[in-house]
Amino acid sequence: MRDSASGSSDVPTVLVRDSDGRDLLCFLEQLIRLDGTDYVLLTPVDTPVSLFRLQDDADPEPIITLNSSEPILSVADVVLQEHDLTLVRSAVTLTVSGELDEPDPDELEDEDDDDGDEDSETFELLVSFMVEEQEFGLYIPLDPFFVVARMVDGQAELVEGEDFDLIQPRLEAELEEREWPE
Repeated sequence: MRDSASGSSDVPTVLVRDSDGRDLLCFLEQLIRLDGTDYVLLTPVDTPVSLFRLQDDADPEPIITLNSSEPILSVADVVLQEHDLTLVRSAVTLTVSGELDEPDPDELEDEDDDDGDEDSETFELLVSFMVEEQEFGLYIPLDPFFVVARMVDGQAELVEGEDFDLIQPRLEAELEEREWPE
């Protein structure tokens, strides 16, 4: 993982903006040219997190749509501040800035369920908290979190919705051809 705090990373960064005007600072991982347009594959500089509703005896339920002024996020802000972390309402995803402990890969292998579902994402709980008698958790995805953007006049524009659905298979095919990542 890159050490963005010390500035020792030589990987260029790109600021990507979504259709709502929110920004996300990312590392530039790959540049892919398709039909005369430059697309970039990016990873967030800050740690991406996902919000889940936690319920007894049930799998955590992801919360997909969330207004950035939601009371849940205000409580998450306070809980994260206790750990010297900051919740950022950025483009594409929520992120957390600050020093996070790296997960131990040996522990993660022991915790994996052998249910054969290779499509399910794996997450690690960062913090949990209560809001109006309901428990929530912020989880870090353990799989790489990629963002796709289109370069237009030197600016990175997030590829969203139908545009993403159309371009994703072509980008994946190009990456497979390049054999990245292994």
